[in-house]
Amino acid sequence: MCDYGYNIELGKNFYSNHNLIILDCAKVTFGDNVFIAPNCGFYTAGHPLDYETRNKGLEWAKPITVGNNVWIGGNVVVLGGVTIGNNVVIGAGSVVTKDIPDNSLAYGVPAKIMKKL
Repeated sequence: MCDYGYNIELGKNFYSNHNLIILDCAKVTFGDNVFIAPNCGFYTAGHPLDYETRNKGLEWAKPITVGNNVWIGGNVVVLGGVTIGNNVVIGAGSVVTKDIPDNSLAYGVPAKIMKKL
């Protein structure tokens, strides 16, 4: 499921299991050989913390970029403004709030680099 669809770019050999949600208010780019487990979400949209501004219906969006040869475990959430590098594994149940560099295993809430691959 997605918001718009035209802001999503898929590389070669992309695979997603069930219940992928992409809120593509900004561009979401997936590289080659990206594999996504069930129930994952990529959320580019955000809302103001100030309730008066938020109640006006205002929002913002930041792009998400996923590199090549990436495996994303089940129930992962990736927030706007994040870049996930090449050759990365994101462990199940993680919330990715910051960039993850190439050749890394990251997991947790928020996701942290646990090992270089």
